[in-house]
Amino acid sequence: MFALAIHGGAGTIARASLLPADEKRYRSALEAALDTGYGMLRDGASALDSVEAVVRSLEDCPLFNAGRGAVFTHEGHHEMDAALMAGHTRRAGAVAGVRQVQNPIRAARLVMDQTEHVLLAYPGADELAREHGLPLQSPDYFFTQHRFDQLQEALREGRMRLDHSQATPAPVPDPNWKKGTVGAVARDAHGHLAAATSTGGMTNKRYARIGDTPLIGAGTWADARCAISCTGHGEYFIRAVAAYDVACLMEYKNLSLEEACRVVVHDKLGPDGGEGGLIAVDAAGNVTLPFNSDGMYRGSRTEGGEAMIAIYK
Repeated sequence: MFALAIHGGAGTIARASLLPADEKRYRSALEAALDTGYGMLRDGASALDSVEAVVRSLEDCPLFNAGRGAVFTHEGHHEMDAALMAGHTRRAGAVAGVRQVQNPIRAARLVMDQTEHVLLAYPGADELAREHGLPLQSPDYFFTQHRFDQLQEALREGRMRLDHSQATPAPVPDPNWKKGTVGAVARDAHGHLAAATSTGGMTNKRYARIGDTPLIGAGTWADARCAISCTGHGEYFIRAVAAYDVACLMEYKNLSLEEACRVVVHDKLGPDGGEGGLIAVDAAGNVTLPFNSDGMYRGSRTEGGEAMIAIYK
């Protein structure tokens, strides 16, 4: 049985702060990405190709903090991270801090397929993409007004901000803050698993900060047991080695996918302040999408089943 789950970020997502028109746009974007991946799996595509295509779809959508919708750094440019991993081979590729690549997840796939490495950073990752003819874009392509406005507010506050958070208390809820890291996990008809994740990081980040997304085992993981893609406050996910911890709990404690994810998200990350969530699929095609925040843009569909799209708790 093939199965697919996707996410578009987790965080402070309250019904009262998301206008009906905006909610419809998010749901439509998630549905389009889910349909893309599900259709590929139905037609016999590999889990790896499917999750890459899903993430590319979400990177092309300015609603999410990845690719075209990436947040601004302190210096006013974009530094994007992405990773993907094939479970049956444990081959992986990742990029950090890319600035010109239209689809960072494609650059991560290049690292996997065309090099002996796992993780390349800027400027080498951009150079690799250029050498292999991936589409590159000028800064104008990645510019969105609401992301620029987020940067100006963060600069006034003098701090970094999660892409999905807003000032507390917020005088007026701003739906533009609720956009996050994107990801996908899948099991294909051959029983293979794969995971992919992409992000623009944190608004107003400095010093080439890198979060959990491109770090294999922290924000992205796939093996023969499960595939995981995380979203949230990356520093906590790094320290918890969150994605790999799910696989470890399944292997060493014989926990189910759902229980292992619950332990990581609610028992380990939550109490320490690690806001966020993850999406996961196991070798049997079971899917779970836990989060400890107010909401998470998410969707899933298993073979022959109906599509599920959700935002709030």
